[in-house]
Amino acid sequence: QLQLVESGGGLVQPGGSLRLSCAASGFSLEGKAIAWFRQAPGKEREGLACISGSDYMTKYADSVKGRFTISRSDAKDSMYLAMNSLESDDTAMYFCAARSPSTYSQRHCSQDGDFYDFWGQGAQVTVSS
Repeated sequence: QLQLVESGGGLVQPGGSLRLSCAASGFSLEGKAIAWFRQAPGKEREGLACISGSDYMTKYADSVKGRFTISRSDAKDSMYLAMNSLESDDTAMYFCAARSPSTYSQRHCSQDGDFYDFWGQGAQVTVSS
């Protein structure tokens, strides 16, 4: 079964840090563009960060730039999102996503959810004192 599985979510105080992990099962992440998204209740899904499939070009949303860092380990078929200086507005369900390889996605990634083929089930992050 092809799936992505997130872990590392939880409750953290404002100003704190968390690291989300996402492991691929049944397929390899090598060569695939990958990304992290989040969705808070009543809000639209937001693309946070992405990495292209082979050039490892990254993009970040303005809302998380300088605070969040996306990374990947193709050897472990895993991706990560390090989150620092967390704020209450960061409270949301966080999802990882991957796109099947293509010529375009080798050098590009996207913060549009429609770009991706595989999705994780989500990990809840709650920032509260």
